[in-house]
Amino acid sequence: MSQSTRTFEDLVAEGAAVPTEGWDFSWFEGRATEQRPSWGYAVSKAARLSEATAALDLQTGGGEVLDFALGRAERAPRLTVATEGWPPNVAKATALLGPRGVAVVAVEEDAPLPFADGAFDLVVSRHPVRPQWEEIARVLAPGGTYFAQHVGPASVFELVEHFLGPQPDEVRDARDPGRERAGAEAAGLEVVGLRAERLRLEFHDIAAVVHFLRKVIWMVPGFTVEAYEPRLRALHRRIETEGPFVAHSTRHLVDARKPG
Repeated sequence: MSQSTRTFEDLVAEGAAVPTEGWDFSWFEGRATEQRPSWGYAVSKAARLSEATAALDLQTGGGEVLDFALGRAERAPRLTVATEGWPPNVAKATALLGPRGVAVVAVEEDAPLPFADGAFDLVVSRHPVRPQWEEIARVLAPGGTYFAQHVGPASVFELVEHFLGPQPDEVRDARDPGRERAGAEAAGLEVVGLRAERLRLEFHDIAAVVHFLRKVIWMVPGFTVEAYEPRLRALHRRIETEGPFVAHSTRHLVDARKPG
């Protein structure tokens, strides 16, 4: 049965049944597309890991990006540690990264990092919920680097505002790269590179929307199919009549250094 002939109920049920652990987005193939940033974060991360002695990956998810980067690195750091706050992801990351000698530590996203001052010469992260600049600066050794890809302001807000309505400026601008630069500098870091891009994202069916909102839980907090059924049904009709729903994600690449 083609996607176009499947009922709203069938598609929603499928999107609601797909497991959400980790940061593997392969299920979306053929159902959603997202333009990738030009800088190729995972490959760039591999190059940084090749030069590091002790590395920390914050909010690693299921460990997929770190696993890829370590597999591409010319040599692995002598010590690599990852943190993650969601228990299902802790288990998944431990299973994936353990064979590479990576210790996965369960840490809530806003909790202090359980590591000594200056313990790492490289801290990396892909899409942290929010960067803890004071803690990042604390665990970095003098001369160490924070290299991360962050979600930018008003990311995928075409979809967010379909469900939640217009958002106030303080919500739309919460992840502004200029504000993040200021936060990093206030913590004593020197931002040596900051690049931002706006990227096209398409949802080809309502199942992809449901799975996305279940997986990226901060987009529509408290999302459930039951609570948002009328808005889901309206979006389903829109996709059927107009084609893929287009939104735009925002990303920025942060390269910051702790003065030596």
